[in-house]
Amino acid sequence: QTGQTSDPVILDALQLMSDCLIEPRIPHELINGLLTDLDEVELKTVDELLCYCYRVAGTVGLMMSDVLDVSDTAASAFAIDLGVAMQLTNICRDVQEDAQMGRRYLPAEIVGRVTLEELINPPEFQRKKLRVGLEYLLNLADEYYQSGESGLPFLPLRARHGILIAGRVYRAIGDKLRTNDYDYARERAVVSK
Repeated sequence: QTGQTSDPVILDALQLMSDCLIEPRIPHELINGLLTDLDEVELKTVDELLCYCYRVAGTVGLMMSDVLDVSDTAASAFAIDLGVAMQLTNICRDVQEDAQMGRRYLPAEIVGRVTLEELINPPEFQRKKLRVGLEYLLNLADEYYQSGESGLPFLPLRARHGILIAGRVYRAIGDKLRTNDYDYARERAVVSK
């Protein structure tokens, strides 16, 4: 609250925020998103999911823009979109692991009433709904990736390649899930070096 602390890690973070002109509301949103993970999570709508993705990943895109000294405010939407895309991919890849921790990020709006136990070990009657839900979310992620990549010209030249690679690696995880017929429970989708 006061911006004062004796904790060296927090002090470093506050200094970085000051040096990079990161608005305090942005990490505050990130913290709010992370705090929701402390309780059981069962999202109802895609809008709730997108709000969560903004908080835990879109905010990271905004802070990265500040760290990279991006001055054009038009870049913010693209930075948010790339973060949201990457988080949507994480959610699709980690359905089983998240369910084991009491979290269902797949919105009931697209997968119906599916229990955490059914996400951990999907019964046959739920598999089609889960495939459809993952396909929907990965297609949505692709739209966000496309937007995020179109914002690369706002970045300093030295940073574009790294950000592009990071986005493409995450997008490839989604492609791997598609190749596996959206069967997240069979094996964790990873991409090679």
